Amino acid sequence: MGLEFLMAGLGLIILLLAGDVLVRGAVNLSLRLGIPALVVSLTVVAFGTSAPELLITLSAIHEGVPGLAMGNVVGSNTANILLVLGVPALVSGLNTAGCDVRKSYVIMLASSSLFIAFAFFGAFTWWQSLILLSVLAGILFQQAMEARSHMANAAEAIDDLEEADPEMRWWKIILFLLLGLIGLPLGADLLVESATAIAADFGVSDAIIGLTLVAVGTSLPELATTVMAALRRQADVALGNVIGSNMFNLLGIIGVAGLVGPIPVDPEFLRFDLWVMLAASLIIAPFVFFSWNMGRAVGLALSALYVTYIVALLV
Repeated sequence: MGLEFLMAGLGLIILLLAGDVLVRGAVNLSLRLGIPALVVSLTVVAFGTSAPELLITLSAIHEGVPGLAMGNVVGSNTANILLVLGVPALVSGLNTAGCDVRKSYVIMLASSSLFIAFAFFGAFTWWQSLILLSVLAGILFQQAMEARSHMANAAEAIDDLEEADPEMRWWKIILFLLLGLIGLPLGADLLVESATAIAADFGVSDAIIGLTLVAVGTSLPELATTVMAALRRQADVALGNVIGSNMFNLLGIIGVAGLVGPIPVDPEFLRFDLWVMLAASLIIAPFVFFSWNMGRAVGLALSALYVTYIVALLV
């Protein structure tokens, strides 16, 4: 039992490290090849930071545990709202009154509604996946056009990319890419196999493990980013990180995975977990539309709700 948790933790660490070096290598390779920083930030960074979730989902489908794949995505979205926003708000508060993320938030709610509607078909197959990916492509194109119209110059865009290093040598770029491409599938396979064994040992479904252990683990990068943004009083970064991650999880990860193979939807998702995910998204509506701040009391409430949800899953 202890060994399985150790291997799951090792797989998660490999995933997170591999995802980080892959993003750094891909960003600097793209900039070296002359691809605009704006395009890099909207594509390479967005896809790269979600690479662990994507690889876990693909590996789960390949290993015949699609419940873990669905649980990872749905659980990550719930954790992103209640935990990834709740903990930073609890630590230092989030000054969300000055943030204008209304448009992105509405798109996230629409994406969640579309995802839930498709779930009622019983499985995500190739045609739902194509629609989800088309919607994501449209969102990225719109964001690129809007960002381009507000972009002062390319240099500012490069400065905004933390992963950009104009001095990075070619050998280092190639090494980062290789480590990322090798580490991601290795970490994903290790985590999925360990998580499946843990589920069997505890007598719970792979979906429950996906909703809890795997979802929290893959949400750690978002949590770290949001905590730092809160400490730096950058609430817009925190909210934007969560909203963007949730949209990509629903549209991009399931969109790609559904093209690899059908993803059955456990009836329990339709009865409970999908509605928890949607309710968690709706909870932050007042902070988005009415310019309310997320104080420590709000952070405590969100965190408590997440703990309650996890307990409800496990008992």
